[in-house]
Amino acid sequence: MVSLAALWLPIVLSAVLVFVASSVIHMVLNLHRKDYGKLPGEENVMAALRKEGVAPGNYYFPCPEDPKQMKSPEMMEKYKQGPIGFLNVMPSGMPAMGKFLTQWILYCLVVAFFVAYLTGRTQAPGADYLAVFRVAGTAAFMGYGLAYPAESIWKGQNWSTTVRFLVDALVYALLTAGVFGWLWP
Repeated sequence: MVSLAALWLPIVLSAVLVFVASSVIHMVLNLHRKDYGKLPGEENVMAALRKEGVAPGNYYFPCPEDPKQMKSPEMMEKYKQGPIGFLNVMPSGMPAMGKFLTQWILYCLVVAFFVAYLTGRTQAPGADYLAVFRVAGTAAFMGYGLAYPAESIWKGQNWSTTVRFLVDALVYALLTAGVFGWLWP
C-alpha cells in the first residue's frame, strides 16, 4: 500500500498534463468544433427566451408537470409535434473562462486524487510500471470518460460527439497512467 502523501507529485503533475492536453485538444486542434451546431433562427430563439425571462438552468421540453401527465393526449400531441430537447441556459455575459478553467483543473486534481487512492491501495511500493499503468489508466478513464455515454443514451447527444469525448478521456487516462507509472515510489 502506498500513501496518498507519497503520491502528491503524480497527482499534481498528471492533473497539469491533462489540463494542458485538453487545452491543445480544444483550442489548437479544434477537435470539438462540430460538437454543437447553430440553431436555425438563432436570433428569434434567443429573443423568445429573453422575452420569457428564462433564467439560467437546465430545461427539458416539452416538460410534463408530473410523470402521469406524460401519457395524456395533450402531452402525446406535444411529443408528436416536437421538437423535444434539453436546454442548458447560462448567465448572460461573456463566458467566465477563468472560472471554467479553474473548475476544470480542480476536477483534474480530484480525478488524480482518486486514481492515486485506488492505485495506492492496489499496488505496492516498487510495483512494476505496467501494473501501475493499468490500474491508474483504468481509474483515470473511468473518471474522465464514463459519464459521456449517458449523455447520448438519455439526452440525445450525438454519438459522434460522445466518441470524441471518449477519445479525449483515453488521452487523459494514458497521460495519467504514464505519470503514475513513471513516478511510482
